[in-house]
Amino acid sequence: MAVDFATFSQIVDHVTAVRKPVLLRGRHGIGKSTVVYQYADQHGLDVVERRASQMTEGDLVGLPSIKANSTKFNPPDWFKTACDKPVVLFLDEVDRATLEVRQGIFELTDSRKLNGHTLHPDTLIFAAVNGGEHGSQYQVGEMDPAELDRWTVFDIEPSVEDWLSWATDSKISSEVWNFINQNRLHLEHSDDFEPNKVYPSRRSWERLDECLQKGRLLDESSPTLYNLTAAFVGFEAAVAFNDFIANYDRQVTTEDILVHGNFAKVADFGINDHTAIIDKFEAEETFGNELSQDLIDNLARYFIMLPSEVAMKLWTVMGKGDVNNTVKLHKSEVDGQSVSKHFVLLINGKESE
Repeated sequence: MAVDFATFSQIVDHVTAVRKPVLLRGRHGIGKSTVVYQYADQHGLDVVERRASQMTEGDLVGLPSIKANSTKFNPPDWFKTACDKPVVLFLDEVDRATLEVRQGIFELTDSRKLNGHTLHPDTLIFAAVNGGEHGSQYQVGEMDPAELDRWTVFDIEPSVEDWLSWATDSKISSEVWNFINQNRLHLEHSDDFEPNKVYPSRRSWERLDECLQKGRLLDESSPTLYNLTAAFVGFEAAVAFNDFIANYDRQVTTEDILVHGNFAKVADFGINDHTAIIDKFEAEETFGNELSQDLIDNLARYFIMLPSEVAMKLWTVMGKGDVNNTVKLHKSEVDGQSVSKHFVLLINGKESE
């Protein structure tokens, strides 16, 4: 059973607390490496990363020295670091490594030592592979049951919300963020891959965004924007994104609702469109501080307009912010209609008259 990154983050501490190795399996470009670095940063640990696919036996066990007529292997610098101080030891692409290297990693995951040298007691072992359920799509080696038994295996299927939350913290442009939020199927390809075809991934959207922001190319649609997008995320996503940018000035912002009270722009919205607006409220942390009564009045009018399931989502998002906003909204009236009574009707599965 696969888990998203939010779930993984909630449970992985139970594994590392007893110093067991963690293996993340999943498709390319979903953020496996990123989440390992985030974990290390949150716990104040440096990351020692090695691409197992590029290692030989010598890279793993080090070089010998002779002393008193006996040979001793000296650990390579990266492994000595992991033995001398607590770090996150991150072994990427383990299922692309040679059999000899994987046998060495087998000992490392089984007994936390390698060729006589033992890891620091607080060093944590993480690894990432493309195998598992999606292994047939990649040129990787299978991991046998004994090898897997040494790992704590997490099959990762991240949600769109995982990426949107990460993107908010990582300063992804509002244009890319809003496009993905409203066109979620374009975030990544989830079916089988055709050879030599470019597909979107979470990683490729990040790389594209960095390029577009650096070149200041997000102001309008253009052949340059289209061609760059196609190079990073493929034809289908490029067509949709270029069209999105062409119409971006007609996108509804949170200011349109709260500040300007421009409800004509959302009069024909469906559930998905309204949900995208609520997602913007959450991403922008709109309710983190207490809002003025004028803003609450506009919010109340919007709340009354919403389909019941979207209204409940808005209420939930507000509950994560300043409690005064929820209190003010609850006390509001719209054209003589009480928001609190409207809310009770929603809870009871009824719409207001």
